[in-house]
Amino acid sequence: MDPSRKRRIRLIMAATAAVFLASALIYTSFSAGSDEKTAGQLHDNAIVGKQYTLAGTVAAHSVQHGADGVLWFSVVDPHRPVSVRVRYKGIIPDPFREGRGVLVKVTKEGTTFVGEKDSLTTKCPSKFQVAPPRGPAKSGSGMSSKQT
Repeated sequence: MDPSRKRRIRLIMAATAAVFLASALIYTSFSAGSDEKTAGQLHDNAIVGKQYTLAGTVAAHSVQHGADGVLWFSVVDPHRPVSVRVRYKGIIPDPFREGRGVLVKVTKEGTTFVGEKDSLTTKCPSKFQVAPPRGPAKSGSGMSSKQT
C-alpha cells in the first residue's frame, strides 16, 4: 500500500475519533446537570408523585425538629414571596440553618414536599462580600480636592 494513502487513512481515523470523543464529552456535560426548580415554580406547577430538585433559601423561623428525626422547614423563592414546606428525614449538613441556600430532592405529596433521604445539601455563603460604598474623601489625607 502507498505510504501517502496510509497517512491519509490514519488522519481520517484520528479525526473521526476526535470528533466522536468531543461529542461524547459535550453530551455528558449537558446531561449531568440537574434541572433545579424554585419554590414558586413548584408551588405553581408541581405534579403529585413527581421528583424535583428544589433550590432556595431556608425561611426564617421555619426550622422545626419533629419526632423520629423528621426535619420540617420552608424554602423561600429568591424572586417571589412564595415558600414551600419540606418534610425531610436523613443526614442534615452541619452548615444547614435559616437563611442558608439549600438544594434538596423532593416529591410532592398533597400540599407538602417530602425530601428524599440524604439528598439535602447546602450552598455555602461566599467569603467575598460586596464592600460598602465609600463616602467622600476625608480632609487632611494629603490629597487636594482641587486639581491645578
